[in-house]
Amino acid sequence: MQDILIRTEQRADRDAVHALNVAAFGTPAEADLVDALREQARPVVSLVAQGQGGVLGHILFSPVTLSGYPGLEIMGLAPMAVLPTRQGQGVGSALVRAGLVQCRQQGFGAVVVLGHAGYYPRFGFAPAAAFGMACEYDVPQDAFMVLELEPGYLRGASGTVRYHPTFGNL
Repeated sequence: MQDILIRTEQRADRDAVHALNVAAFGTPAEADLVDALREQARPVVSLVAQGQGGVLGHILFSPVTLSGYPGLEIMGLAPMAVLPTRQGQGVGSALVRAGLVQCRQQGFGAVVVLGHAGYYPRFGFAPAAAFGMACEYDVPQDAFMVLELEPGYLRGASGTVRYHPTFGNL
């Protein structure tokens, strides 16, 4: 991982990030989602992993809401992509860790993710159902997780997490 630099995505990275998401997911849907979220969601945390061959990975965080708690500042991690030839080499983990730091620095109290139940707990994510939180989409309970960036941030809060409307086009 010494050959990887995690940094904020720049406008000049956009074509590479689009191509990366297409390569990682096999369709343009997530790449189009990233493009739309950049334009429509505020604020976003968008980071790239840069290496010798250019952009090797990308992660995006955008605001979500928890029904009944409009004052809570929560981000949703989605999507994250790593070039297929670089998967399993720590690129994704470095992106997640750096993104969580940025979300915390920007004052967000929690992050949700809809992802692999065997991957995200290593960063401190736990099933959102344990917090009384559900995803607006019909997904397996163990795949929808939350991480409090500020301990106790979600105490007493429960409800349905809603993503930016752009996610409905995915």
